[in-house]
Amino acid sequence: MLNFPHFPRLILTVAVLALAWTGAPVMAQEAAGAEATTEVAVAVLPAITVTAVVKSVLQDRVLASGLIGPVERVQVQPLIEGQPIESLEVDIGDLVTRDQVLARLSKTSLDLEESQFVASMASARAQIAQAEASRIDAEATAAEAKRVAERTAKLRAQGSATQAAQDTAQAGAISAGARVAVAVQTLEAARAQLALAEAQLDNVKLQLARTEIRSPVAGEVLERNALVGSIATATGDPMFVIMKDGALEVRADLAEADLLKVEKGQKAEMRFGDGAAVFSGSLRLVEPDIDLITRQGSVRITLDTPEALRSGMFMNAEIIVAERETAVVPLTAVSSTPEGTQVMRVRDGNVAAVIVKTGIRQGDLIEIVEGLNEGDLVVKKAGAFVRPGDVIKPVLDDAPVN
Repeated sequence: MLNFPHFPRLILTVAVLALAWTGAPVMAQEAAGAEATTEVAVAVLPAITVTAVVKSVLQDRVLASGLIGPVERVQVQPLIEGQPIESLEVDIGDLVTRDQVLARLSKTSLDLEESQFVASMASARAQIAQAEASRIDAEATAAEAKRVAERTAKLRAQGSATQAAQDTAQAGAISAGARVAVAVQTLEAARAQLALAEAQLDNVKLQLARTEIRSPVAGEVLERNALVGSIATATGDPMFVIMKDGALEVRADLAEADLLKVEKGQKAEMRFGDGAAVFSGSLRLVEPDIDLITRQGSVRITLDTPEALRSGMFMNAEIIVAERETAVVPLTAVSSTPEGTQVMRVRDGNVAAVIVKTGIRQGDLIEIVEGLNEGDLVVKKAGAFVRPGDVIKPVLDDAPVN
């Protein structure tokens, strides 16, 4: 009989090895199962697009619309009336300079009046010469009469002349003095006639100069109502209408709420209805009142390039009332709630609702004034199916901010 003193120990060892051999796969399977469960748990987190709060330059704009018109319309009327229009020197669309002749009136009747007043001046000068001679003669006669009266008075005092002779000499001196006064008055009247004739001649010359209708300003002719052969008159339609300096502006209407945002000097961009071409300008005037019916205010925007436009065109304008670099998020990230405007902020995959204060809105971006900091992540679309407290897998949106 074989003696195996170590047989029980061998059997125990084999049993342990067999147990280890059969248990190892079971433990491996359990470990693999645990790892798979973790991966499944991670995989089921919803992938939500988020975007970062960044800095960008935004412009606050006020919308307005209106018609293009001249900054200043100058009406040209004749300064004399009753004269027929002889010729027209300019037409609609012509560019004119200051004092340029626009039209000419007939001078025939005025030329005749000028000749008459020239003759009146010659007659007045002749009367002045005669009156001057009469005054000199009267003064000489009066001087002689005065000397005769003085000699007669001396002779009467010596008893060599009678009282009658003295009285006659004194009367002659007085009469001669009166004739001097008459001669002086006649001379003054003749001089007054000359002054009147000169004034009348100057007036005719002024009227003759005004037969040339001149432009008071430089600019472009918008209207020409004058017709050759018609009688010039200051009543009715003006002969010409001129756009001063060719300057155009947009007379635009804007909402009552926007009126307090705009002020003189602000920049503006204007477009036609198709929006293809953009024209720049600046705010020249903000009218102080609003329309009682439409509840709209009016502004006037001067155009930088008026030569490319025409009066009467309709324009849409955007007035830039503010421009600054600020924190922005996509407009889709913001939603309105009873508590206020909010965004869904994401930190470490956790979603939280944050009430924010917004500002300028431009295109698809909106300014965040309060509530977020630069670099914070927010859910890009506020309508996504996420709620405060959710855990998500954030996917950063790397689209550029415009």
